[in-house]
Amino acid sequence: MRNPLSDKVIDIKPSGIRKFFDIVQDMDDVISLGVGEPDFDTPWHIRDEGIYSLEKGRTFYTSNSGLKDLKQEVSNYVKRTQGVTYNQASQVFITVGGSEAIDLAMRAMVNPGDEVLIPQPSYVSYEPCAILADAVPVIINLKEENEFRLTAKELEESITDKTKILVLPFPNNPTGAIMEKSDLEAIAKIIIEHDLYVISDEIYAELTYKGKHVSIISLPGMAERTIYINGFSKAYAMTGWRLGYACGPEAIISQMIKIHQFAIMCAPTTSQYAGVEALRNGDEDVDMMRQEYDRRRKYLLHEFNKMGIDCFEPFGAFYVFPNIKKFGLSSDDFALQLLEKERLAVVPGTAFGDCGEGFIRISYAYSLEDLKKALERLRHFISELGK
Repeated sequence: MRNPLSDKVIDIKPSGIRKFFDIVQDMDDVISLGVGEPDFDTPWHIRDEGIYSLEKGRTFYTSNSGLKDLKQEVSNYVKRTQGVTYNQASQVFITVGGSEAIDLAMRAMVNPGDEVLIPQPSYVSYEPCAILADAVPVIINLKEENEFRLTAKELEESITDKTKILVLPFPNNPTGAIMEKSDLEAIAKIIIEHDLYVISDEIYAELTYKGKHVSIISLPGMAERTIYINGFSKAYAMTGWRLGYACGPEAIISQMIKIHQFAIMCAPTTSQYAGVEALRNGDEDVDMMRQEYDRRRKYLLHEFNKMGIDCFEPFGAFYVFPNIKKFGLSSDDFALQLLEKERLAVVPGTAFGDCGEGFIRISYAYSLEDLKKALERLRHFISELGK
């Protein structure tokens, strides 16, 4: 019998996060700081809108590109936050989470052999999506001394005559790094000089703790060469609703919708009605959650300092990325031993790229009470390593 599987798919490594948490599922009394999911419930007024849509029998397909009202609210949101105007009819597209938008953008934009620049450490989907689109992923290893920001020098050195797309994953998962306006201005100049396109994944845009989040689309000449991706999972605690969106040039968005049309049809209708409510009336909820995340962020950094754990200060998302090199263990060994000995789950930094070696990712999307319990276990583990 012939091989039924694709060699390309077989060669893609499984997610390092999923692989690690398969172990956790078979263990008792585990405190997990590994999952990047808000511990808040979806705000009631947003849930109510979803429930109301069901009560009214709104269980039909929407148009492939999404509900008109939701696309208009997305357009309003981007205009309000970044000063960029998108035509809701042709430049805004509702997706099944931000992850679908990443996949569709890759498939719509690259030809076989095109190079896609992917800064790492970063979200696990970018590299596999590039490979599945027959692109060549080119990894840019970000450095702790630069606070894991992408520098103009690093970008320039990675560009070849085959480079087409730069993935811009900020605020960043797993490091919590951000790009400020001056950082973006430096790389935007290079992007325009080399006629590159950008896929900017800004799913953590609302979770920024150092001033206002700045998107690269707000810079001159960048909106027309950028696919801006965002969604509802992180800011509005709507992970299971599977709702995201992409904005960009009509020529690209129309091709993304074509793929979506054949593969998905449309994002969940109930979720889309809830999304309208979230964008119209959810700012206070976002502010409340952001303030609570910031409190936890500061608490973790304070406790790491007391324990002698080195960790640069992250200003985005809800992750910290402490350096554990001084303990003499690889990221995998540190995480596995911490799990086995203390029943505390974190994610090895290598799950997000080889340059994550020597780091672990800890999520603070957990209650302060859980974080305190977890840090007691981490403190005990470190003290035992020193004996």
